Amino acid sequence: DEVVVLNKLKFDSTKERNYYYWYWKKVHNAYPYAKLAAVRLLQLNDQLSQIRSKSKRRKHIRKMQKYMENEFTDELKKMTRTEGRILIKLLHRQTGLTAFNLVKEYRSGWKAFWYNTTANMFKLSLKTEYHPENDPLDFLIEDILQRSFLDGSLEKQETRLPIDYFKIAPKFKNIDIVKVINNRNK
Repeated sequence: DEVVVLNKLKFDSTKERNYYYWYWKKVHNAYPYAKLAAVRLLQLNDQLSQIRSKSKRRKHIRKMQKYMENEFTDELKKMTRTEGRILIKLLHRQTGLTAFNLVKEYRSGWKAFWYNTTANMFKLSLKTEYHPENDPLDFLIEDILQRSFLDGSLEKQETRLPIDYFKIAPKFKNIDIVKVINNRNK
């Protein structure tokens, strides 16, 4: 059996440890929704591949949207802005498409524009991409995910993006967690 060992977490201060575990909780709250979205997207694509008529496809997409809105709206409204920002990034990680492109592809560019405009009121962008190889905050998310997969607190789902955690981890070896999290809104 293959065994994966990650470096032990070393925190320079209690504040840094508290920030890390606060962010860990946020990632754990958002990841199941991104994972479920990826599964539902695959199901939707399978169903749409069997429907020939454009109008029937649009009806089916609207029906699926209403179903998902009824199922998740209350839970998603309870999310914090930070969890929403993480969810948008994780949607890109799990589906390979930004939230904006998902809405644009399955609904319309007009709807995507208005959804993004609404998100902007909350200082979010549906066009946000996930790049753990360049962005320290995205790397922090990836680090939390990899550690959670190993300890069994989250169930792993393959990502649609080419991410090699072990190749990018040395780059962020001395990451200042407090600074990274405090700069997340910039």
